[in-house]
Amino acid sequence: MILGVGHYVPDHVVTNHDLSQLMDTSHDWIVERTGIEERRHVVLGGGDTTASMGYRASLLALKNAGVSAEELDFIIFATLSPDYYFPGPGVQLQEMLAPDHTIGALDIRNQCSGFVYAISVADQFIRTGMYRRILVVGSELHSAGLDMTTRGRNVSVIFGDGAGAVVVGIAEEEGKEEGKEAGGTGLGMSKVLSTHLHSEGRHARELAVISPSTQHWVSHILKENNPNDESYYPYMNGNFVFKHAITRFAEVINEALRANGVSSGDLKLMIPHQANLRISQYIQQKMGLRDEQVYNNIMRYGNTTAASIPIALSEAVAEGRLQRGDLLMLAAFGSGFTWASALIRW
Repeated sequence: MILGVGHYVPDHVVTNHDLSQLMDTSHDWIVERTGIEERRHVVLGGGDTTASMGYRASLLALKNAGVSAEELDFIIFATLSPDYYFPGPGVQLQEMLAPDHTIGALDIRNQCSGFVYAISVADQFIRTGMYRRILVVGSELHSAGLDMTTRGRNVSVIFGDGAGAVVVGIAEEEGKEEGKEAGGTGLGMSKVLSTHLHSEGRHARELAVISPSTQHWVSHILKENNPNDESYYPYMNGNFVFKHAITRFAEVINEALRANGVSSGDLKLMIPHQANLRISQYIQQKMGLRDEQVYNNIMRYGNTTAASIPIALSEAVAEGRLQRGDLLMLAAFGSGFTWASALIRW
């Protein structure tokens, strides 16, 4: 059901050494804690936005799927960093792709789990027959909203900017027309076997940006003029999040395996949300997976939240890491807390 994939990242590379010029940190300090060596940041005023990066990734996904924008039935856009407070970037993407093709656009705010949630929603629309081709996008522009000082280093060194997209449609064996449109990419046969979604809102404030909000709006922030107010920067209780992540990742991966009667040894590839290389390595070890069964690119891009899985998937496909019939596991955990998995037969 995944007919095409694509991704886009800004050209501007920000290394750990670059960050050490802005805050009290070092390359070794960052690598030891996160595995990240560099990330991509947009150049403010350079034209890259959350919506435009999603657009560029979408063009590649559509091209690889052999599908035109006018043939799409629906758009699902996952992000925590929209260009506007409202409306969401889904409608911006619709206008960029085909302004007169007035299909629906849905925005999903599930942060790090957003893309897997979006895949689940798209899969249900396809299964019920409501839609035949859906564009699913994850795009994030974090860099403009980070505290790039020593005060914010525990969070700011982690995140990067970028976008990934997939076209979801009728599987090849269910419709010859869609098989042709896959254009020899080998993607037309893929099928979502199951998806598994969870949340635990009691921990919402452990990884959050809590302002501006309806309880603490911009006017209040300006009136208070408090230089020590950090409420509009990301906050993360790092150790707490890490401990929950390694537990929930394993649970939701095993849930998908049990639901389909397979084992971790049957997986050709697992693409975890690129939250922290240490988390991915821990899960790999716990699940007994070999290095070639796990795809990580956080070293190059940092944590791109909803974009991390589709960017990694796009790169994995380009590298020939997936062949027809392979089992692919997508898994994510993040703010909310939310966590999710999807098992896909490629």
